[in-house]
Amino acid sequence: MAKQRYIQAINQVFLDEMERDKNIILFGEDVELAIFGDTREVYNRFGPDRVYNTPICEASLTGMAVGAAAAGRRVILHLMFGNFVYTGMDAIAHQMAKLRMMTGGQMNLPITIIAGYGGGRSLAAQHSDTPYPTLMNIGGVNVATPATPADAKGLLTTAIRGNNPTFFLEASGRGGDSGEVPDGEYLVPFGKAAVHREGTDLTICAIGTMVRPALRAARALEDHGISAEVIDPRTLVPLDEAGIAASVRKTGRLVLVDESKDRCSAASHIAALMADSCFSSLKAPIKRVTVPNVSMPYSGVAEMAVFPNQDKVVTAALSICGELRGVTA
Repeated sequence: MAKQRYIQAINQVFLDEMERDKNIILFGEDVELAIFGDTREVYNRFGPDRVYNTPICEASLTGMAVGAAAAGRRVILHLMFGNFVYTGMDAIAHQMAKLRMMTGGQMNLPITIIAGYGGGRSLAAQHSDTPYPTLMNIGGVNVATPATPADAKGLLTTAIRGNNPTFFLEASGRGGDSGEVPDGEYLVPFGKAAVHREGTDLTICAIGTMVRPALRAARALEDHGISAEVIDPRTLVPLDEAGIAASVRKTGRLVLVDESKDRCSAASHIAALMADSCFSSLKAPIKRVTVPNVSMPYSGVAEMAVFPNQDKVVTAALSICGELRGVTA
């Protein structure tokens, strides 16, 4: 096991999997230039027969992915930014998500769509969205949100080898984060949450980019005598409802940290599930720390004002842990 940067782990998977399976093709906007760094050297190694730069037309790209997969290729489509999911939505929602069901299981669509999501880098409203609630709602596609380099490797390998369309959403601005990554072949199963920190008083369920501020908040809560468990779903579709519920039943309290907008967020969905399955175990209301229902501003100062962070998580946690050891918010 060695340390790798988040973006390096993704890049290595592309190289390894395309070497292993000659049927894999990769295309997208500026994949040859590797603007994000995740497709570096892929074009040089595998050439124009398997790696294609494309025009900036996501409606065409998602349709191409469906057609190529239906014709027997294993497809990796790089959309660059999560916002571009919206401009490619027709083929995503009407074809990619539905054709396996509409053909009675006769058609597999082994498609992995990769895109960076979220704010924090002053990329403005049209490049800073967190679109996974939309993808969760259309049905028929998997959604992976890896927070660590190891999970980036494991989840991406699982996605590429799978026979169903998967959206692999890169944690925007986290490409330089380093962490231990298992050597050799490594797959992380979909639908299995990861517990990053054990705790007894409170569960903090953090999605993707929010794992890091959640862990910082958990450490800060120690100063208040509160033991916080931090759990990361890793995939939102399928969702490890049982794993999250087990943590909530243990601690009796839940704070959800989600970079998507609050209305109809992943946090809202998980909160509803936990209220239903863990009601008798809850000792306090479920709290959500999310982005307000506004577009992400360009200004770094304004962006940070709407962004979930350690302090907001701590405040939410203290608001439901007041009876513990005399703590008040």
